[in-house]
Amino acid sequence: MKVIDFHSHILPGIDDGSKNVETSIEMLRRSKAAGVDIMIATPHFYADCDRIERFTEKRLGAYQKIEDQLGKDTPQILLGAEVAFFEGMDQAEKIDRLTINGSRIMLLEMPFRMWRQKDIDQVRNLIEERKFSLIIAHLERFMKTAGNKEYIEELMSLPVTIQINAESLSDWKQSHTLIKMFKRGQAHILGSDCHGIHHRPPNLMEGRQILGKKAGEACIRRLDEYGVDLLQQIKNDKMQE
Repeated sequence: MKVIDFHSHILPGIDDGSKNVETSIEMLRRSKAAGVDIMIATPHFYADCDRIERFTEKRLGAYQKIEDQLGKDTPQILLGAEVAFFEGMDQAEKIDRLTINGSRIMLLEMPFRMWRQKDIDQVRNLIEERKFSLIIAHLERFMKTAGNKEYIEELMSLPVTIQINAESLSDWKQSHTLIKMFKRGQAHILGSDCHGIHHRPPNLMEGRQILGKKAGEACIRRLDEYGVDLLQQIKNDKMQE
């Protein structure tokens, strides 16, 4: 079964992730050697400092810089974005260009502040009115914000996919809670959220090992099955364009 890294910053020079082609290729080769088959490239998109057209052009350009070095020793790459939540995004035009590989699946990063009811309402509109399938990036980061508990519970009640960063499973302050979330089906997929070789390196397999040890291999199988189902949805959406 395919091992998929749903969150990575492997494209060179487009955000705070990989700074150059050499770093990108090394990150990719390390990931493949560890057992990762597919990586979703999810560079940051911030609506307050970039336009969608400009972003997608930069993303394609960054991919083309490494394209001729991809092969059997690197995972397959699918292009997406880590879309930072912004006011009015449920009404924004052209945000479908920020989805994964032209599908309806989008990696959404919620705001690093106290959430508000209208934030959750906009997420609901993205799902119900705009028909996006949302992956919520590293939910565990927002669980640390005092006052977000009710909104997090409401968000998790929606039909969203919860992505957890692999390195968070080794954080003793959160690991126990995150393991329980995976066991209960409240968390669904892992991402490395890798940004470089030395700082925030590719570590998806380390997270999988911790999860398998503490939650059991059945949990890993569910994780992989969920990921493959998402991958199939990405392919199906692409075919229907």
